[in-house]
Amino acid sequence: MNENKLPREWVNTKLGNIVDYGRSAKKTLVDVTENTWVLELEDIEKDSSKLLSKVRVTERPFKSTKNCFNKGDVLYGKLRPYLNKVIMADDEGGCTTEIIPINAEPFCINKYIFFWLKSPFFLRYVNEVSYGVNMPRLGTNDGRNAPFYLAPLAEQKIISNKLGSLWARVESIKSRLENIPELLKKFRHSVLLSAVSGKLTAEWRNENKTSESAKELVVRWISLRKERFSIYQNELLALGDLKRTKKFIEPHLPDIETGGELVVPPSWEIVSVSQIADCLDSQRIPVKKEKRIKSEGLYPYFGANGEVDRVDDFIFNGDYVLVTEDETFYGRVKPIAYRYTGKCWVNNHVHILSAPTKSANDYLCYALMYYKIIPWLTGTTGRAKLTQAALNVLPIGLPPEKEIEEIVLRIDQFLSYADSIQRAANNALARINNLTQSILAKAFCGELTAQWREENLDLISGINSAEALLQKISTEKLASGTSKKIVKKVVR
Repeated sequence: MNENKLPREWVNTKLGNIVDYGRSAKKTLVDVTENTWVLELEDIEKDSSKLLSKVRVTERPFKSTKNCFNKGDVLYGKLRPYLNKVIMADDEGGCTTEIIPINAEPFCINKYIFFWLKSPFFLRYVNEVSYGVNMPRLGTNDGRNAPFYLAPLAEQKIISNKLGSLWARVESIKSRLENIPELLKKFRHSVLLSAVSGKLTAEWRNENKTSESAKELVVRWISLRKERFSIYQNELLALGDLKRTKKFIEPHLPDIETGGELVVPPSWEIVSVSQIADCLDSQRIPVKKEKRIKSEGLYPYFGANGEVDRVDDFIFNGDYVLVTEDETFYGRVKPIAYRYTGKCWVNNHVHILSAPTKSANDYLCYALMYYKIIPWLTGTTGRAKLTQAALNVLPIGLPPEKEIEEIVLRIDQFLSYADSIQRAANNALARINNLTQSILAKAFCGELTAQWREENLDLISGINSAEALLQKISTEKLASGTSKKIVKKVVR
């Protein structure tokens, strides 16, 4: 910011002229009681200044020396300053030396300091001067030389109050927006559960009769799969990639014992995954990372966590459902099944399925996305897997084909609606984050208090001016021996 745009009653100075930045009393373990608050950087949420946890020394005994802080102090995280970790202490305690306690009272309002440290002007400066590649930090001298826009004390109080009120409102809106993804996750989950249990299309079934039953559909699909398998075998023979034909593997019956009772509408059938789709795991081939690094990345390379890389060749070209194999990924936010159509490469950490039709693949994927898969896992905890054999016998409720198409259509509509809400929420959150910085910028340009200054000239001039205040601070610091005489830089 151009300093000439500051109100003429303000002073553009340095933070070290206002506070003893970097100077703090120390605590060791013998100096504390069992109720002492011990603060680490991990306890502070980035940007929002929310305290995530308040840990006492009984839960977090320490060996190294800690910085002391008092109730009302500003606590500034100097490590990775771009994370913008600043809070106001609501109690006394000790903190890591990567957190700098600041107390500017009575000459400067601590809340004013707090908001300044979160302003775009200060953040821009610290990001420019921080040193260190992986763990950058703000050095003590750089902290003392940081810019500081000093307003008259009375105006500081007004600015702090205005920002406090606006900040609370903005954080309330942000909190509601940040909760939307979790609500949408539950919504998507409930839509899928309703769909694959038959509840989503209960009314549709009463109004629409189908000529082909679900049982007849399974028979027809298996026949189609056998025909497709035979054609594929003949193509491989013609190309010389196969010496002799293989036998089509007949589907397995569903395992209805392992996971508990599965209830479906009377017109549906309980079938196994293998009765719906072919498992193509035998065609999977892993590619070493060294080889993937050298590739141009023409095609996606899929693993347990979705697309994990790109490669220059493909082994699959079609319409697929991919299912996570490793236990590590179960219970995660992402679903365990996902769709892909086209050319791709698949490694050994994900099963690959192919059903006879697009709607069948869609329905199968939706049925598996949040499947309660744990009972079917085998192996030791932490290394358990969903084997191909277990996947093939997973029970799924299967409706007639017309109802499958209706279910897929409705799910797509609901999920598209949820995605549009998610995008709107993300855009709103981005605007809110920009608004926060905009408000702080306006506050420290004097725009939020322009009218107040016109109405209260006596509170910001003469002995009440920022220039006079800076001189008081300088005199106090000289008297206490913590500072040299300030060379003033006054903006008029």
